[in-house]
Parts: sequence; C-alpha cells; structure tokens
Amino acid sequence: MSILAIVISLLLLMFLAYRGISVLLLAPLMASLAVVLSGDVAFLLPIYTDTFMGALGNYVRQFFPLFLLGALFGQLMADSGAAQSIANGIVNKLGTHHVVLTVVMACAVLTYGGVSLFVVAFAIFPISRELFRSANVPKRLIPASIALGSFTFTMTALPGTPAIQNAIPIPYFETNSFAAPGLGIIAGLIMLGLGTVYLQSRVKKAAANGEGYGQHTNREADSDAETVNTAGLSLWLAIIPIIMVIGLNALFTYGVFPAMDLRFISEEFENVSPSGQSGLWAILIALLSASAWLIITRWRHWQDLKASVNKGCLGSLLPIFNTASEVGYGAVIASMAGFAIIRDSVLTAFPGNPLISEAMAMSVLAGITGSSSGGLSIALETLGGEYLAMAQDAGIDPELMHRVATLSAGGMDTLPHSGAVITLLAICGLTHRQSYGNVAMVTIALPVIALISVITLGTLFGSF
Repeated sequence: MSILAIVISLLLLMFLAYRGISVLLLAPLMASLAVVLSGDVAFLLPIYTDTFMGALGNYVRQFFPLFLLGALFGQLMADSGAAQSIANGIVNKLGTHHVVLTVVMACAVLTYGGVSLFVVAFAIFPISRELFRSANVPKRLIPASIALGSFTFTMTALPGTPAIQNAIPIPYFETNSFAAPGLGIIAGLIMLGLGTVYLQSRVKKAAANGEGYGQHTNREADSDAETVNTAGLSLWLAIIPIIMVIGLNALFTYGVFPAMDLRFISEEFENVSPSGQSGLWAILIALLSASAWLIITRWRHWQDLKASVNKGCLGSLLPIFNTASEVGYGAVIASMAGFAIIRDSVLTAFPGNPLISEAMAMSVLAGITGSSSGGLSIALETLGGEYLAMAQDAGIDPELMHRVATLSAGGMDTLPHSGAVITLLAICGLTHRQSYGNVAMVTIALPVIALISVITLGTLFGSF
C-alpha cells in the first residue's frame, strides 16, 4: 500500500505541475496525500512540521547563498547591458548564415558564465526572433536552439560551471565544480556537436519543404519591453565578469583553499567540513566578486541600480523555494516504508556498477519532478551516502560519481511538465505541439547519449 501511495502521489504531482499549479502548494499536498494513503494519518502533522519542513529548511540553509548570488549576478548582467553586448557580439562574429549555431553559442557563453537560464532566454529570444525571421528559418526551432545552449552542456557537463546542478553534489561527494573535467568536456562536445547537427538538419528539411519563418500570432512574452544601456560596453568588456566567475572559481578551488590549513574551521564549527564546503565557497566568492565588478565598472551607466539589485535578490526566492519544496516532498517519500523497497531495488539493480544505479535514480527523480535541481537534490538527500559508500567500495572516484549525477539529472528533467520548458515556450509564444519534439531531442535524447558515453568511458578508464 505504501508503494501504491507513493506512485499515486508522484503521478498527481507530475500531472498537476504540468497543468501549471505551483509546486510550493503541490509538494506538501502530495506528500500529505502519500502519507494518508499509506495509512499513517496519525503522523500527518509531525511529518509535515518535522520531516517536510526540516528537509526544506536544511536545503535553504545550504544552498540559498548560491541561488541568491546567482540570481543577482544574472540580473546585473542583464541590466548592465553585458548580456545584450555578448549576444550582439556573437551575432556580429558568426553572422546570420548560421542562425542556429549563433543562438546556441550566445546562450552557452551566458549560462556558462553564471547567468540564469531564464534571464538568458528573455535576453536572447528577441535576437533569435530577428535572426530566424531574416534568414527565413522556422520560428518553431527557436526554443530548441535556446534550450541546447542553456539547458544542456553548460548546465551539467562543462567543468567549473556555476550552475546549481553542478554545485548540489559537492557536499555529498566532497568534490568541486571541476569534477571529472575531461569526461565533462567530452559530454559537452557530444551534446553541442550532435545537437547542432540535428537542428541544422531540421533547418535544411524545412527549407526543402518550402517552410519559412511562418505566420505567428503575438503570443510572445514581453521579453524586450525594457531597454538596457550598453554605452561603452564592448564584447570584450562585457565578457570580463564571465571570465571572473570561471577564473576565480578555479583559482580558489585549486589554488587558494588547498594551500590553506582550514582545520581551525572544523575545530570551531563541528558540523562544517572544509573539504566538503570549499567547492561551494569558491563559487560564492567568484559570483560575489563578478557582481561587484559589474556594479563598480558600470557605475555611471546604471538606470536604476537599486531596482536591479532588488529584482535580482527577489528573483532567487521562487527558484530556491520551489526546489526546496521538492526536496521536502522527497524527504517525506523517503521516510515511508515503500520507499525502502524502491531504494533497495534501485541500489541493487546493477550491483557491479554504482554509476548505472546512480544514473537511473537521478534520471527517474528528475523526470518525475520536472526539475534537474529538484531531482538531483531529492536523490542525493536520500541516497547520497549510499552512493558514496558504494563508490568507495568499488574503487570509483567520487568526481566520476559527481559528473554522472549532474549529467543524469540533466537528461529527463525536460519532460512536458518541466517548468523550464513551459516558461521557454511561453517566452517564445509557441506551443508544445509546435516545438516540444525538437526541444526533447536536444535536451533529453542527446544528453542521454552523452551520459551513456561518460559511464562507458568512466567504467573503462576511470575519472579524468
């Protein structure tokens, strides 16, 4: 009965999220439904106040600074004109003859530099619209182009990316954001290469069929209602903050923190492990420094700096609490008797290779929640300790476990009910029927191919 209760609550969570109901409400309601259906009604209130809220609060305590600084940096990049300058610069360099690659690379540069994928989608769509219209390429391919550059290799594969998905495994595996860099680069190249080839084939097929940009009603989000001041901001000046995020992250990860004796921190704070937290600290320092650089160097060009800072900070609240609510839901499910059976089935499905077992767990939970960060957080919160122990017993480098975890979470997270997919289609003014097939190909099928490749290479040659 407990397993049936879990399945029913998961299916309802997926269906209702697809219908647009906020996970802030859905997560506790569906967790409560699972408890009721399993027959534990008497424990409903303590499970909510202790298990659900305890897991939610712990997640916020651990990751809120990263969400806050990430959202702030993204907003400053957008409002300072840096994001627009980078996008325009890439368009000028690549031209309009390769519109798909131009859009993909513009999104990739911004997201790899720490700009939120939602900010990137709003910033790049107006440019994409004009490029695709001028080249007479179907507008229905814009969401897939933006998704390839924003939702795939820069989010889960490339070493050092400040994406939250790449940071979540750090405290569980005591790794850093550059975990398994060689395998990450290979996975990234697979996604970028195959994705670009696929989308170019769709462009050629559309041209052969005589399909152009198309006639579209004005359903687009008001993505270009506000203009930004790009005065005196060249492509190279605009890209400095992104270089700072990546460079400072690497400097503190591999240089500063390893050279310091941080044992005094553990002596003062019993629950803090410097080796498990220094990866997060490096990203926070990098984002804070790059944000300060933007504020200072663009001091005379801000239209309303206070509004930009406030908007960025407030913009972090919904993502962090959406994800934390999903983590709370996962904690409740994990406390049920039925979950122990499911967990043991997943852990023992491939006893000889923990990488495959981990990939299955991350993929399933990311698909159910429609969120890579949510699925990754739930899986590691409940199974992280077991996977680390399995990896150590099998002689597998935790860095390889880290990279497989992020790649797995970034595969099945864009099913139709995914909030990121729904938001992207709304920005572009398109429907699932018009564009989702191509989005699914570049964000689900190709990342799965990259994941299988990394697991195969990691099994044969280890982490590198």
